[in-house]
Amino acid sequence: MTNLSVLDLAPIPEGSTPGEALRNSLSLAQHAERWGYKRFWLAEHHNMAGIASAATSVAIGYVAGGTTTIRVGAGGVMLPNHSPLVIAEQFGTLESLYPGRIDLGLGRAPGTDQRTWRALRRDASAAESFPNDVQELRILLGPSLPGQKIHAVPGMGTEVPLWILGSSLFGAQLAAMLGLPFAFASHFAPEMLMEAIAIYRSGFKPSKQLAKPHVMVGCNVVAADTNDEAQFLFTSMQQAVARIVRGTRGQLPPPRPDMENFWTADEQAQSEGRLRYAFVGDRDTVGRALAKFVADTGADEVMASAMIYEHAARLRSYEILADAGKALAA
Repeated sequence: MTNLSVLDLAPIPEGSTPGEALRNSLSLAQHAERWGYKRFWLAEHHNMAGIASAATSVAIGYVAGGTTTIRVGAGGVMLPNHSPLVIAEQFGTLESLYPGRIDLGLGRAPGTDQRTWRALRRDASAAESFPNDVQELRILLGPSLPGQKIHAVPGMGTEVPLWILGSSLFGAQLAAMLGLPFAFASHFAPEMLMEAIAIYRSGFKPSKQLAKPHVMVGCNVVAADTNDEAQFLFTSMQQAVARIVRGTRGQLPPPRPDMENFWTADEQAQSEGRLRYAFVGDRDTVGRALAKFVADTGADEVMASAMIYEHAARLRSYEILADAGKALAA
């Protein structure tokens, strides 16, 4: 059975506030828990007007505190932005408060632009030490070793499950070498998905955490009661991605009926390339697309993102997706 999970960026719609976005994230997590989703992950991004999950561990604590069974975690923490000790303490604290429910997905991208990265007080070469930082974090979250002088408190002995996130082949190779589960960011970087999965599975070495490969793949889902309604709602995400192509990010815009007047042919082509794994439509349409995605990738888990302007419509999209997922399992 392929599990379904939620990736949330705590999107801030135009005219809304970060506080409203985070409260909407909690509402979505509570509904996702009832609908049978396995995980609810929040992503670290900085200096972005449309994303409220910059303080990722704080947002995770807020969501975990308002739910009871769903796993809550980071998809992910951009480790080059942080000291491994600080992350071990933060997620050790979360695991101590919400035992057995916390995940820690790790990425090596900055999650922002170079200027903001410098404002985070990180060295430009920090990404080069990512493999060593992952190993250091693993030690800090594990049992105390003989002669170990530095301990994460809380954190030591919690063994919070680590994941490697990636949008290239590097993450696949590292996850395989360390025997960790691998999540590929195909919801925005689909080009290397199949090659990365093959490299991960072929090179996987079992570890204490994981005996066999576990692949999670990302997608975007905009589901509604009709195909036409879903396509209309999808235009918010299309505008957001086109703005990334232009270099003019902002808050999540409302849907519009005239995308042909919004973007150029080149912006449309680039946006559609990034959104290759966007499943848009009613229950049956999304269900067929999901089934093909799982068959093509052999994924153990699918993590869906939905950048939808109205919160009620976003809830309905995930409800329809959960229904399609149950039909797929049956």
